[in-house]
Parts: sequence; C-alpha cells; structure tokens
Amino acid sequence: MTSHTGFLTTFAIVAASLGGMGDARAQGVQSQGAQSQGAQGAQGTPITVAVGAPVTSMDPHYHTLTPNEQAHTHVFERLVETDDKARLRPGLAESWKLIDDTTWEFKLRATNFHDGSPFTAEDVAYTIARVPTVLNSPGSFSIYINAISGVEIVDAHTIRLRTKGVYPLLPVDLSQVFVISHKLGPNPTTEDFNSGKNTIGTGPYRLVSYKNGDRIELDRNEAFWGEKPAWSHVTYRMISNEAARTAALLSGDVALIDSVPTADIAKLRTDSRMKLWETVSLRLIYIMLDQSRDGPTPFVKGPNGETLDKNPLKDRRVREALSIAINRPAIVDRVMENAAIPSGQFLPPGSYSYAPDVPPPAFDATRAKALLAEAGYPNGLTITLHSSNDRYLNDAKIVQTVGQMWSRIGIKTTVEPSPWTNFVGHANKQDYSTFLLGWGSSTGESSNPLRSLVATFDASKGRGAVNRARYTSPALDALIDKALVTVDDGAREKILMEGVRMVMADTALIPLHQQKNTWATKAGLTYVPRADEETRVFDLRPAK
Repeated sequence: MTSHTGFLTTFAIVAASLGGMGDARAQGVQSQGAQSQGAQGAQGTPITVAVGAPVTSMDPHYHTLTPNEQAHTHVFERLVETDDKARLRPGLAESWKLIDDTTWEFKLRATNFHDGSPFTAEDVAYTIARVPTVLNSPGSFSIYINAISGVEIVDAHTIRLRTKGVYPLLPVDLSQVFVISHKLGPNPTTEDFNSGKNTIGTGPYRLVSYKNGDRIELDRNEAFWGEKPAWSHVTYRMISNEAARTAALLSGDVALIDSVPTADIAKLRTDSRMKLWETVSLRLIYIMLDQSRDGPTPFVKGPNGETLDKNPLKDRRVREALSIAINRPAIVDRVMENAAIPSGQFLPPGSYSYAPDVPPPAFDATRAKALLAEAGYPNGLTITLHSSNDRYLNDAKIVQTVGQMWSRIGIKTTVEPSPWTNFVGHANKQDYSTFLLGWGSSTGESSNPLRSLVATFDASKGRGAVNRARYTSPALDALIDKALVTVDDGAREKILMEGVRMVMADTALIPLHQQKNTWATKAGLTYVPRADEETRVFDLRPAK
C-alpha cells in the first residue's frame, strides 16, 4: 500500500517513479498510431457527423466547455459517468463507497489505455495531481478536485480519496474529470494533447487527428471494455454556420447534426428522410453583468455617451431593471421558435434543487424605468451588449432582441456579436460589461453553477472558475460551503434552493431560457438525446 497526501506531492511521487519517460512516451504514441492504422480496416462502417460548436482543445483538463468535453468523451473516460438524464453510473470505477466520513473508496475497472498500458490507481492519482497545474486554463477543472486532501493507492485497482471534511458530492464532481495516463510524465502540455502526442485515453475511440475549428478523425478502439460503437471510423466535423450544417445533413454529407437550427425544425420534422431527437436541456442561456469594477465599466456610458464615475451594474436596481425589461416568452416564441422554455434560475423544472418559487422574471417595462430612475439614471444609459454568433442556438438573434427591449426603457443598446473563439477570450479577461453566455449543469444539480458561475472567484479553491463578471457575495459563499458538507440529500437540496433564491433575488446574472436540445439524423438511425447536450457518436446506431 502506498499513500500520497496533497496534489503536488502526489504529482511529484508519480512523476519521479517514471524513469526514462521520454522514450516510453514516444513508444506509446507510436503504438497508438500503428493501432489506428489497423482500426480503419476493422470490420464496421465509417460515419461523418457535424457539430455546431468548435472544439478549442483536446486537452481534457484545459477548459470546462461542453463542446470540448463532448469531443473528449470519445477518447477519454471518467471514474463516474452519467446517463442521458444526468444520473450517475459506473465508468472507470466499477463501484464507490464511503469508508468513513472523509474517505471515499473507488474500485477500478480492469482495462487498458490505447497504447496498451494498463489503467491503474496510479493514473487516477496522477490525474488528480495534474488538474490544478494546467497552464492558462480559461475554465479550470480544479473545482471538481478541490475537496480532495489526500490520495491513497491501496492496490492497482483500489484507490481511496480523502476529503478535507464531510463531502458527499465527490462522486458527482468526479463525473466531470477525465482520467489520463501517468505515462505522459511530468507536466504534460496542452499543445501535446492538441498534436495527438498526449491524447491517449481508455475510451471507445482513438484520436487519429485534430484540426482546430475543422474536424477530428477517430478510429474505434477495438479493445474497449464496454459496448463496441457501431462505427469503425468517425469524421467529427465542426460546422458553426447553421444553414451549412443543415445543408450537409440534407445532402447526405453527414449522418447527424446537433444544435438543429430552430428555423429548420419544422421542415426536418416532416421530411421522411430525417429523424429528430429532442429533450429539455440542462443549459441555461443568461446575461452576465460586470461587477468587477467599482469605477467606470468600459461598455456602459451615460445617456449621451459620457463616461460615468462609477459602474451602474454594481447597483442591484439597475441589474433588476435590465432583467425585467426582457420579455422572455417573446424570445422563446419569436426567436427560439419554442425550442426553449423561459427561465428564472439555473435548472429546468423537475431537476434536483430546482426552486419552484423562483419563476422567470415577469416583463415589466414600467417598473424597469422606475428602478433606473430610483438608481439615479432617469434618462437611461448607453450600453454595448456582447455575445458570440456561432456558439449557442440563435445567440446573435437573442442579443439583438434583448437590445431592442432594453432600448424601449431608455437604454441605448449597441449589439456586438463575434465568433466564439474571439468572444470568449475577451470574456475570460473581464473585457466586457454585459455579455451573453450559456452554462450546462452537467451534474444535474445547482451546486455546479453556484460554485462555477457566481461563487466568489478564488483560484486556490477552484471556485468561481467561470465567474467572468466577478460577482461576489460572502453570504452565498457560506451557503455553498454549508451545502457541500451536508450529507442528507433532502437537507442539501433545501440549502441549494436557498442559494438559488439568493442569487436570483440579487440579479447576480440575468437568466433567459433553457434550451431544448435537438439532434437530426438520417432515417434508419437511432440516437439517445442527452439533457447535458453532449453529442456522442457512440450513442448513434443503426435502427433495429
């Protein structure tokens, strides 16, 4: 039995044990390439699919971003996986249990990485140590391993994870962390994952190539421990243009598309050559409001464009005015064409920790004007609203509509959509004042968005990893802390619901709607639509 305590200690011990790692790593890559060549000739059928959002990296610990994670899930696996309803199920861990109040034991599956090396507890320890060390991460996965204070390797297929206190959500958190091989050595770089050198997992597919913004080529892992995918080779194309994505499906160039454009849903539904697959999403579309600055915020000016001496978005009355000036049902009907439901919180009805007494804010332009006047802005403001134009369903159309609604209460609004890769870089640096984003609560409960989106930013704790507005509330932080150590599910749910009420009463952000996830395939195929909106090619099969 060996014991490692602390992330950096574990990382150092694992790395130190790997003598001659440069040669071993090179051999692993060569082995992966040789096996990929053979897989293309394996029995089976190739397939091409198209997704709407670009994959920005093949490093599974670089950015908590759904397009990245859904690509990674073909190559890598997590200890704990989730089903299409976001319920936990075994992954690389066959089982898990509490040994005592602060120790979780995971029994690991016997399987191999793509290079033929066995998956063991050492790989789990190595992964946990690596997560907080990823350089320049725009959305760290540290939030999911921060509760772990020690790692104990019991044997090759048993690992114990010690937490800083009682922490019932550890299996939920680990359902978000992909496991990588300790044979990658010390400090594996994001660049080496993108080149394919480090992209060696245990998943149902092996990476053949990754071309940023264009496509990923995958070969089936013939030695995969689980159900074999139907397709021997996958071409995973990224087509952000909505019309082009639908055209590719109709022409037969691709067999599946995700993020079906709302304008095309009715047409595809009546096309006998096509099949639609739909479910309500765990993704909230929302507007963030800069609260990082006490002084002027760059894209909010006075009614005549004059620079202000303070940031109006720090005033809750201004935030509420911007929220209730938005007619959410109208956006759902006219912009989303009913491929969404209006929302006033992080999760849709029926979800664990959904607060039924927090409805979507009612549209009230008269009260919005009164709130602005009360806050000292009777003549309104001038605002630039930023968004992507190729990431979320109708993202550019949504902000254009919101801008029109804000203008009707005296907020002169300019809208500036831009490609996601450019937009998110600026959002990560707090360059914007008001900006549209989306968050998919892939764990199916609200501690995920509470910790990620609105908890006070603290890199050392992994909190507020994507709190790009830098909202802060000590009372909310204390409530989150309380929820995370509450063992009883019912009691924890009540605490999380109180956190939801607190966030929405303070208008920490402006919720708009939950998307409905829609995929379209050729007739003759079956697909499993997921609430977390991940597009998984191994969930696509020929109809029986």
